[in-house]
Amino acid sequence: MNPTDPELDTNDMGELGLDEMPTPERGDRMEAYVERTADDLEAVFDVPVRVSVVLGRTKMPVSHLLKLDTGTVVELDRQVGEAVEIYVNDRLVARGEIVLVENRLGVTMTEIIKPQ
Repeated sequence: MNPTDPELDTNDMGELGLDEMPTPERGDRMEAYVERTADDLEAVFDVPVRVSVVLGRTKMPVSHLLKLDTGTVVELDRQVGEAVEIYVNDRLVARGEIVLVENRLGVTMTEIIKPQ
């Protein structure tokens, strides 16, 4: 059945009602929704991953890099309060903000990046 078929019943607004929606053709593949829980991932709980947070970037010649010392300030390409990037195994997965938790720096995720 083709949804553009003029013979389909429509409501007064010209839209299909839920009970009137065309069903998939016999060859179409429908996957059933399966509810997942954290227990389903138990097999990967102990797999180590590397999490990196990028505060910012800069470019400098090697000669300047060799002159860096304790207390040297390096200017980055980000403003104070701008989101930081969160990478898992070198893959961008989120953006977030730097937070202070019990005198330690942390990151809170504010945006999850979905794969393209």
